[in-house]
Amino acid sequence: MIKLYMMIALGGASGACLRFFISESMLKLLGRGFPFGTLAVNILGSLLMGILYGLLDKDIIAESPAKALIGVGFLGALTTFSTFSMDSLLLLQQGHFIKMALNIILNVMVCIFMAWLGLQLVMQKG
Repeated sequence: MIKLYMMIALGGASGACLRFFISESMLKLLGRGFPFGTLAVNILGSLLMGILYGLLDKDIIAESPAKALIGVGFLGALTTFSTFSMDSLLLLQQGHFIKMALNIILNVMVCIFMAWLGLQLVMQKG
């Protein structure tokens, strides 16, 4: 059991570091006018989650420890719904209704599509 927690911790530390790197990079590239960092990590995380589940479904990788290391640890730390929620709330409080709606629509619709795409990429390879 301790090995499982160690795998989750290792994945979580890696995902958190990548999240910070992507968020800071997006901030430098595109500024603070829209939460592009949160959107970018949610899109990437959704694609990777779809790929992970496709690989698990096709038995290309074993569920243990991959699901704990990648799914729970790495992707759990890379993407956080709480940040998305806070970004949306702040946009609402600042009166940026269109940006808030765009943030919600993009994060939900694009990320669901990316999870589907990731799954399709794995499932189509025979």
